[in-house]
Amino acid sequence: MISFFSGTVGVAMKIALLSLSNALAVWAAYVLVDRRQWIPAAILVAATVAIDLTYFGRRTLPAKFLIPGALFMLAFQIIPIIYTIDVAFTNYSTGHITSKAAAIHQIELTSLQPPPNAKQYTMAPARDSGGHLVLILQDQVSGGDFVGTEKGLTPLPKPDVKATALGITAAKGYAIIKGTELFAMDQTLRAFKVPTQGGSAIQAQTISTAAELRPTLRYDPTHDAFIRISDGRVFRDNGRGAFVSGKDELEPGWKTGVGFANFSTIIHNPLVSGPFLQIFIWTLAFAVSVVFLSFAVGLMLAIALDKKGMRFQRVYRSLVLIPWAVPGFLSLLVWQGLLNDDFGVVNRLLHVNIPWLFDANWAKVSCIFVSFWLTVPYFFLVSMGALQSIPQELTEAAHVDGGGPWQIFRRVTLPLLLVATTPLLIASFAFNFNNFNNIFLLTGGGPTQPNQPIAGSTDILISYTYKLAIATGKGQDFGLASSVSIIIFFIVATISAVSFSRTKALENIN
Repeated sequence: MISFFSGTVGVAMKIALLSLSNALAVWAAYVLVDRRQWIPAAILVAATVAIDLTYFGRRTLPAKFLIPGALFMLAFQIIPIIYTIDVAFTNYSTGHITSKAAAIHQIELTSLQPPPNAKQYTMAPARDSGGHLVLILQDQVSGGDFVGTEKGLTPLPKPDVKATALGITAAKGYAIIKGTELFAMDQTLRAFKVPTQGGSAIQAQTISTAAELRPTLRYDPTHDAFIRISDGRVFRDNGRGAFVSGKDELEPGWKTGVGFANFSTIIHNPLVSGPFLQIFIWTLAFAVSVVFLSFAVGLMLAIALDKKGMRFQRVYRSLVLIPWAVPGFLSLLVWQGLLNDDFGVVNRLLHVNIPWLFDANWAKVSCIFVSFWLTVPYFFLVSMGALQSIPQELTEAAHVDGGGPWQIFRRVTLPLLLVATTPLLIASFAFNFNNFNNIFLLTGGGPTQPNQPIAGSTDILISYTYKLAIATGKGQDFGLASSVSIIIFFIVATISAVSFSRTKALENIN
């Protein structure tokens, strides 16, 4: 098989894959050049040439194996990390996602409003010979016929337009849009504007009428400000991605750098900083409890099921792994139903009425228990493998020296076991520290707390970040979410680094 792919077939496959790679690179380079992203385009071209030379060279064998992994690491690790850090120092959020030029253009469009004596038109959307959208218009006062495009208004000869009491039915040289296509383009029609004199524009009001709108704001490029035409009020660039006047802000804004403003918000905004310490303590307790309990029970089951000669040993091991046989998100939704205090199976079997999900303390117990149930199979397998890797001679020697089962476990088995499992324990702690699914799908972070409009009783840092930046307020605040994510990273990294420094678990690796 190897010789088959190393001959002509292998060369053909290599050429085919490199051709696809180069075709994708050409398309990406075209997009980057079109957007005037010169530096990324140059990097892309250089990387593509380097890859081609590597795979056609004869002395670059190690690089041929390293390049795929390096590219995947770059695409799925390095770039997301860099992008997250970049977003954390911007105001990237709802209303601040475009460039400044695009925001100015959008404000000019949204400032168009119908005046009291606005011209009214009977309208019919149509397509010209090139398939472009146009508006066939008939002035309701003068009766004049026009065609409106994104460039302006052009008169049409009276005989070229046919109209009835139901509206415009035909126009020479244009195809009137009718039926389901017409009703499906409501948003397109409202975004389509025909410019007229003095910054005014004709815009569709319904699918059969239009009106001439006049601007209420005027942009002054000299002073980089908007002026409200009615009273002369000035809206200036506040340096944070918006035109403001006092407390009033024009929307939309634009994406721009704000330095450490997001981190300052985390410290000084009481909605953020108030519950932060409380949530951090609960997050720490949740992660530690799940890891400790899961490891203890998983290890106990591994020791119990590692005995030779046990009947139905494989059946018991399979039963322990059942939680892994079901997708985690589905198990969480099932447990949400099982723990319901009104019709849940758990309360019915126990003949109790415990508010598992609706009382703050019981909800925390539920989160720990369900996460423990999902994690035990993992530590069972880890412990089973670690136990089988411990030399049997050591435990036999300890037994000969008079050690009892507990002494052998505490002084021989457990230390050797921790050498192999401590890195996995730390990794599991980091995973549960950011275990968004288990919290959000089971309790949604609830129940609610008094005087806390955002943070719930079971919210951990990552679910609180989601609520703070995505699910509350006037929209999505990705800059704030990224800054909190960076803080969470440093918290987890610090705890993990301290844990590694206090153990000898990496001695074998080092």
